[in-house]
Parts: sequence; C-alpha cells; structure tokens
Amino acid sequence: MKLALKILKYLVGIAVLLVAVGFLLPSTYSAQRSVTINAPAEKVFPLVANHKEWKRWSVWNQRDPNMQMTYSGPEMAVGSKWSWKSLSEGNGGMEFSAVEPNKRVGYILTMEDMAPATGDLKFTPEGAATKVTWDINGNAGMNPVFRWFGVFMDKMIGPDFEAGLKNLKKLAESA
Repeated sequence: MKLALKILKYLVGIAVLLVAVGFLLPSTYSAQRSVTINAPAEKVFPLVANHKEWKRWSVWNQRDPNMQMTYSGPEMAVGSKWSWKSLSEGNGGMEFSAVEPNKRVGYILTMEDMAPATGDLKFTPEGAATKVTWDINGNAGMNPVFRWFGVFMDKMIGPDFEAGLKNLKKLAESA
C-alpha cells in the first residue's frame, strides 16, 4: 500500500511538472516543406488553387478515400472553401485567404478543438521548373497540452507535407 501511494505521488508530481513546463513552452508552432517540380507554375498552380483538385494529391484524402467533402465559394479565388469529415483524419475545413496567380495560395485551416492555423503554398520559378513551398503557422494559446503538440508539430505534419508535395510533383509532371 505504501509503495502504491509513493508511485501515485510520483505520477501526480510528473503530471504537474509536465503541465507547468507546458505553460513555459512557446505558444506558436510552424512547419515547412518544399519540392522542385519540373513544370512551370502555370501548370502547377491550378492543382493547388482549385480546391477540388486537392483530393488528387493531398495525402489526407489518400489515407481516407471515404472522406466526406463539402465545397463552397468560388473556384481558384479568395473565399474558396471546403470542409471534410473523416474518422481517420479528423474533421475540419480550409478557406483560401489569398490567391495570387502562379505565385501564392494562402489558407486558413480549422480542425475540431483547435485554434485556426494559417499557411501558404508559394510558387517560385527556377528556370523551367517551379519550387513549391508549403508552410503552416499556428498558435496553441494558453493550453499547455496543445503547446506540447506545438513542439512536435513539424515532425507530425512535415511528413504529410512532404508526401503531398511528392504527389503534387508526380501529378504536375505527368500531365
């Protein structure tokens, strides 16, 4: 009984320490990945700027082909929106906040129980090729648990960005 009480005290102490450290962690997080696609921006941009095209290259749609998608707003313009429901990928939505033809698509990402995050897909010419850079930035607020997630966000979402960009590259180069 004394051993169990001692173990319980240590576990509570560790939990309190983790929460306290969580408050000291940065509230912001970010992730970024890039790929060079052997195609001009005019060919790559429509695959990103048209919200209905994401299902062709996004890794999240490939993981859950039964994801329920709902689209609204104009195509390839500020205000393009879509939302999804997925048992494996979570529920959320995205809205384009900026669309600069062949240069940039800005977005606002919302996921259940999390504050919105912002990001961009930027297109940089490199000769006949295009470098596409995908980034995301968010704020975990005062929640110490979300701040812990922020520490690992690059490692959690970075591989998904890499896989999506790899799919985008394959799609753009084969078309």
